[in-house]
Amino acid sequence: MDFVNLPLLATSLLVLAAVLAGLWSARLGLSFLVVFLLAGILAGEDGPGGYVFNDHRLSFWVGNVALAVILLDGGLRTPLSTFRTGLKPALWLATAGVVLCAGLTALAGMLLLGLDWRMAGLLGAIVGSTDAAAVFALLTRAGVTLNERVAATLEIESGMNDPMAVYLTLAFIALATAAHLPVSAQAGQLALSFLEQFGWGAAVGLAAGFGMAVLLQRAAERDAGGGLLALLLLAGGLSVFALAGVLGGSGFLAVYLFGLVSANRAAKAVSPALAAMDGYAWLSQAGMFVLLGLLVTPTALMPSLWPALGVAAVLILVARPLSVWLVLAPLRFSGREIAFIAWVGLRGAVPIVLALFPLLAGLPQAALLFNVAFVVVLVSLVLQGSTIGWLARRLGVALPEVGDEPRERVAFGDFELDGHAPLAAVADFYGLPCPDDARALSVGQWLSQRLGRPPVPGDRLEWGSAVLMVRGLEGSRITRLGLWLG
Repeated sequence: MDFVNLPLLATSLLVLAAVLAGLWSARLGLSFLVVFLLAGILAGEDGPGGYVFNDHRLSFWVGNVALAVILLDGGLRTPLSTFRTGLKPALWLATAGVVLCAGLTALAGMLLLGLDWRMAGLLGAIVGSTDAAAVFALLTRAGVTLNERVAATLEIESGMNDPMAVYLTLAFIALATAAHLPVSAQAGQLALSFLEQFGWGAAVGLAAGFGMAVLLQRAAERDAGGGLLALLLLAGGLSVFALAGVLGGSGFLAVYLFGLVSANRAAKAVSPALAAMDGYAWLSQAGMFVLLGLLVTPTALMPSLWPALGVAAVLILVARPLSVWLVLAPLRFSGREIAFIAWVGLRGAVPIVLALFPLLAGLPQAALLFNVAFVVVLVSLVLQGSTIGWLARRLGVALPEVGDEPRERVAFGDFELDGHAPLAAVADFYGLPCPDDARALSVGQWLSQRLGRPPVPGDRLEWGSAVLMVRGLEGSRITRLGLWLG
């Protein structure tokens, strides 16, 4: 039985050591995911472990399954109420934002790595999307409560942008391998692939989600425990992921929508299963990042290290911020919100898994793309992942904890107003300007009009020499406000 026991012992000890190291490193602000990656590298051929691992097919299989579990867990934890503020911007970021970011990064690939436009486009597609595993994990452990608009946008975007990244990756692989075909034929193939990916992915995910909600409610009536319900969700989610792929659709989109619909249609049945699902998601993250770390050979990274760092710098400091600003500025996000969302464009396992596509396709320079993707991920997790909490507080997008009066006064001002108070009366009392066409409105109604978007706690508006802030809502109506007098 040594052929079972020895690999099992080595693997379990490796994951155990990574978890223990992660608990210690969290105090330093480092992500668990970085520790899992480093554990895999240390166990690999260039590390003390010395284990030679180059099974790309196994890594691809494990990576896809793990991402399916993580996206399922993310969908189960996303309430539909957040779509009020986060759906529209997240959809734009997950589509146009990914394309813009990929295109700008491709330019860096051409300039810094000498790639042709097809391979540079492939590199941009591989690293162009944020990673659900990284975003879900690090937002949870950042130690701050973000305002609803920012949190919802980041979470929904990270759950929905993988399909676009996968589509772009497959599209550029097709362009690289079918350069002999006429342009019209290539364009037709890409258009058909786009419709299949998003059409089948959405159809399968939504239909299965409604069906699973009914099944969960009936299972809960039979007193099924949380563990059994979680297993039912896991099996259903993986089935949906695979079925969508068989039909030519996006399994990532399907499994996220499956979790989203199941949880919101059968919330009481899903709630007992969330603890077990959290364990499945963490196991998936640990196994995936350790395995991907094993794939990396640090000595092979060295020849392309500096250009890869340049690509990472362009992606983090130019491509992501510019694409986020172009997408979110017309939607009336504040400059601070745009800056924070741009910074939390975390790259994790998705780029590394996508970098396996060209390796499996046998493309030239595929190894270079994989190494660059790994450097980008490592830089993103270390640099961006360790500064999320600090930056949220610095930019003022973090809300104070309930009952923390000093922080509440800093965030919301020294005075509290009733959102139904007449605007004219408040303006006269504090000596503030009152527009003639708004004198009949309440303060809450006027602020909602000026914001021009669904309000959330933490929204602020300069009002003469004062600043008006949203403190409480009932539905979409502002009921409580804070006032800071300059």
